[in-house]
Amino acid sequence: LGGACLLGVGIWVIVDPTGFREIVAANPLLFTGAYIMLAMGAMLFLLGFLGCCGAIRENKCLLLFFFMFILLIFLAELSAAILAFIFRENLTREFFTKELQKHYLRNNDTDVFSSTWNSVMITFACCGVNGPEDFEVVPLLPYSSLERSTPEACCLRELQSREGMFVDREACLLGVERFQNRQ
Repeated sequence: LGGACLLGVGIWVIVDPTGFREIVAANPLLFTGAYIMLAMGAMLFLLGFLGCCGAIRENKCLLLFFFMFILLIFLAELSAAILAFIFRENLTREFFTKELQKHYLRNNDTDVFSSTWNSVMITFACCGVNGPEDFEVVPLLPYSSLERSTPEACCLRELQSREGMFVDREACLLGVERFQNRQ
């Protein structure tokens, strides 16, 4: 069951139509991680199947494959731990904040990266990586009339979805904290 769940999440990250893939693709290491998750899910699913069938039928061949897969997974986990230790500086809040500030185009829903971040912020009632201050260095869109604008995705909504009504959109965009998601 764990392998099937991991396989499902891996497939979802790779083919997600809302563009979650674009956030993952911002870092090649994370994009590779999605494929590793997919492969590991398939292997765990196969491993569970071989282990159960081998134990029920008491088949030495299936149990040998089960052992080989366990050994392979152990080696993969060991190498993943080593890679995570080596590249740990790429998986920090600062990295994600820098990527957000470099690629985010505010309320531009034609850009996949921005649209995905907006969807994530609306769905999880959050704002950026650290909070609305992440967007202070993001340039305003040319048609924006506000001097310091928070993205609409950071505004509180009565229902946390794109269709949800804003509590107070103008106050939120002007920076009034009680109308913004501060997480």
